[in-house]
Amino acid sequence: MSSYQSKAMQKRAIVVDCKGHLLGRLCSIIAKELLNGSAVVLVRCEDTNMSGSLYRAKLKYAAFKRKRTNSNPRHGPFHERAPAKIMWRTIRGMVPHKTPRGAAALDRLKCFEGIPHPYDRKKRMVIPAALKVLRLRPERRFCKLGDLSSAFGWKHQALVGRLESQRKVKSEAFYKKKCAAKKALEEATKAAKVSAEDQKILEAAGFA
Repeated sequence: MSSYQSKAMQKRAIVVDCKGHLLGRLCSIIAKELLNGSAVVLVRCEDTNMSGSLYRAKLKYAAFKRKRTNSNPRHGPFHERAPAKIMWRTIRGMVPHKTPRGAAALDRLKCFEGIPHPYDRKKRMVIPAALKVLRLRPERRFCKLGDLSSAFGWKHQALVGRLESQRKVKSEAFYKKKCAAKKALEEATKAAKVSAEDQKILEAAGFA
């Protein structure tokens, strides 16, 4: 996994693995990058961390759920349950989404639970400035966004977990095959013999 770099983000849609990141810090960095013109894909949203215990997070979300339109609750605000939707809404709150620039920025964002195809075969990045292990003191409590979602009606935690375990098996097999191919190439390179005439040509070209 690569570390986050702002200039690299602007060239292409980059995939960020949310596992082990703190929700607020991650969302603020992603919001800024979206406004700067980057396209961002967030995967494994259910494994995002939140500072504070799960009990505290439940109290805060329960208070949020009570906020509604008295005359007709169907008018909003809408209380999302899925981790990817919660992540999307958190970022929306950090973007001027009612302006054309903000709406265009949100259009460049995609959020997913798990790592669906084709993002399971793309390079995923982490953002060190938002990692829990770097930003939260070790004795402090934290919880997972997926656990909070599951407590408030998200029904797919077990399914996503099962699909993730299957993906990890495939990923491990691919990595072992890649390592074996790399090792075979290195051995073949060492075993290769170059004639004296060819060696001179290579040295002249700067490949010695």
